[in-house]
Amino acid sequence: MTTLITGGAGYIGSITARAIRASGRAVVVLDTLENGHRKAVGDAPFVQADVADADAVRRTVEEHGVDEVVHFAAYKAVGESMENPGKYFANNVTGSQKLFEVLHTCGVERVVFSSTAAVYGTPSRVPVRETDAANCESVYAETKLMIEKTLGWYSRTTGMRSVCLRYFNAAGASDDATLGEDWRFSQNLVPHVMKAVLGRSPALKVFGNDWPTPDGTGVRDYIHVEDLATAHVAALDHLSSGGASVTCNVGTGQGTSVLEVIAATERIAGRKVPHEIVGRRAGDVSEVFADASLIRGLFGWEPRRHLDDIISSAYAWHSANPDGHPS
Repeated sequence: MTTLITGGAGYIGSITARAIRASGRAVVVLDTLENGHRKAVGDAPFVQADVADADAVRRTVEEHGVDEVVHFAAYKAVGESMENPGKYFANNVTGSQKLFEVLHTCGVERVVFSSTAAVYGTPSRVPVRETDAANCESVYAETKLMIEKTLGWYSRTTGMRSVCLRYFNAAGASDDATLGEDWRFSQNLVPHVMKAVLGRSPALKVFGNDWPTPDGTGVRDYIHVEDLATAHVAALDHLSSGGASVTCNVGTGQGTSVLEVIAATERIAGRKVPHEIVGRRAGDVSEVFADASLIRGLFGWEPRRHLDDIISSAYAWHSANPDGHPS
């Protein structure tokens, strides 16, 4: 069985590619390297191309005998999506639609899609369930929801089946600290905490300590990237065994505050994280975490790592790669 991984040279994609190979599948990675790193692919077959390049995708599918696809390739900066919506609709949505049509014509009928919990927007309740209404508050989130809907229609009109995984907050690095998140391209909390504790940035800005949470800072559901990777393997197994299309949250089901992330980092690193409290950011919410019971029940998947594992792996990775991912 061969799995095509689009965006497999990126942070989550490269770690997932390794997990998929460990499951006994062959993989081939397709990536533009715009935000990915060739070294992260390792010795896996690699094609430098865009998912919108139908000829390149078709050639890759045929030459490597692709049976299934995990689709990561997308732009993901929320702020940029609001400033340049056309870029996001063209790449994320149109590019994905071109990819799916090539897969359909080539007879590839199993797709796992990298979606996001951002489709829920500001939740009306927590934990967030898959049955809760989508309420996209950014162009980025809207593009992910549009791709989910595109796959839904392919499932209804063709033999293609898909699993859409709505990630909460992916964090941490590979267990061996050889793959991780390049903080030059990240807007996520943990890399910025690492940058501050390692003295590579000014004091970390904590946006508000007056939220209605136990310590006043924002609460999010942080899931270790290695656990996230195994969720993709479980999704592929579900589809290869004949499972129906489904959309699942991928999170731990537990919330962690900004101050708790800082405290864990200080304990593990043995040094203070310089930080300052500033005003709330527009668009932020107080608390978001997942109801992950669907993926647990359907796939038998469980997150195995905790906050300390996330922080330990991230600290090891960023300490060894303070200038970002090696080229």
